[in-house]
Amino acid sequence: MDLGQRIMVMGPSGSGKSTMARALGEQLGLPVVHLDALYWKPGWVQSLCEETDAKAMAAADMPAWVIDGNYKRTCDHRLERADTVIYLDFNRYVCLYRAVRRWMKHRGQVRSDLGEGCPDKMDWPFVKWIFMDYPRKVHGATLAWLAEIEPPKTVYHLKGNQAVRQFLQDVEKSY
Repeated sequence: MDLGQRIMVMGPSGSGKSTMARALGEQLGLPVVHLDALYWKPGWVQSLCEETDAKAMAAADMPAWVIDGNYKRTCDHRLERADTVIYLDFNRYVCLYRAVRRWMKHRGQVRSDLGEGCPDKMDWPFVKWIFMDYPRKVHGATLAWLAEIEPPKTVYHLKGNQAVRQFLQDVEKSY
C-alpha cells in the first residue's frame, strides 16, 4: 500500500478525521495540518476566507503532508497536489455521538486540531451541522466529487470503525 507523501483526510465532523490524520502522520513520518486550526482564531473568531484559503493552499504546496478537513473552497487545490484521498463515511448518529463524547472529554480545553485559543465547545449550530446540514447538503456532493477522481490518485472510502481499523493496520504493515 503506497499512500504517497500527500494525503487528504475528509469526512463529516465527528468522523475521526483528526485522529486518522495524526495516526497516519505518526506512522508515515509526515507533518499533519488541521484545517480547523487554520480557520479559527482565538475566541472562535472565523478567519477571513482569503486568509484561510491562503494558509490551506500554502500547506498543500508543501512537499509532504497529511491534511485533515473539508473546506470546499480549497479542495481542488489540495487534490491537485494530493496522492491519496481518504473519506471517512460515518452516519450522523455515530458522528454526533463522537462529537459529544469528544466535547465531554475536552470541555474547556484547546485541542491540537483546533485554533489556538479555541476551547472545545458544543452548541446548537454545530449539532445541526453534524446531524442535519452535512448529511443533506454536503455528503452526496462529496461522494460525487470523489467518484470523479481519477488515477494516479487513490481514493479510500472507509465506512465504519472496522474499515478504519483495518486500513490503519494495513498501513502499519506496509510501512
